[in-house]
Amino acid sequence: MYIGEMNAIFCSSLLFDLDGVLIDSTPAVERVWRRWALSHGFDPQKVVHMAHGRPSRITIRELLPEAADIDRENREVERMEIEDLEGVVLLPGARQLLESIPSERWTIATSCTRALAEVRLRAAGLKVPKTMITASDVSIGKPDPEPYLKAAERLGFAAADCVVVEDAPAGVLAGKAAGARVIALTTTMIRSQLEAVGADWVVRSCADITVDGDVEHLLRLRLSV
Repeated sequence: MYIGEMNAIFCSSLLFDLDGVLIDSTPAVERVWRRWALSHGFDPQKVVHMAHGRPSRITIRELLPEAADIDRENREVERMEIEDLEGVVLLPGARQLLESIPSERWTIATSCTRALAEVRLRAAGLKVPKTMITASDVSIGKPDPEPYLKAAERLGFAAADCVVVEDAPAGVLAGKAAGARVIALTTTMIRSQLEAVGADWVVRSCADITVDGDVEHLLRLRLSV
């Protein structure tokens, strides 16, 4: 379980979102959703904002509630995202942080489908964790807690004993609803938006998170805030 102590955070494992936390796919995501929005007569800026941090089919269903084939629309968005990898890169501190954590003590819970998540991880030069949870593995996406509950379970821990690392309000809400504490990054949203949905700590990027020891089977995290 986790214990707060001075500037340290103790937890059993870390559960990471993918886009906006470990990798930056923002240019590709925005290009795809802008194209999709324009093809359906929607405001591209509004659609891009709605889509961030949530499974694509949820955004599509909200915008096209009367659509006959949500699955077809979702497959088309996924196809465009898989094909557009230009500018997909690692975010500051991501590789160093992951390399400092035992492989069995961290995983990813992402709103991407498994196919898209794997493509983006490889494009950014990261390995695909065996325990990763994607939109393909859950029935309800973020902000529902299911992705983080399943991610913690895959690692063999209770979500309440884990710390979630997120960048989007939907993801922060999912982590909190799962019972975890949440470190939010300002890679995508401003601090006030992340604090408003309950983030326990807010830092700039993974470069501000250090895992500097394993104390009584717990990871010890320190934040540069």
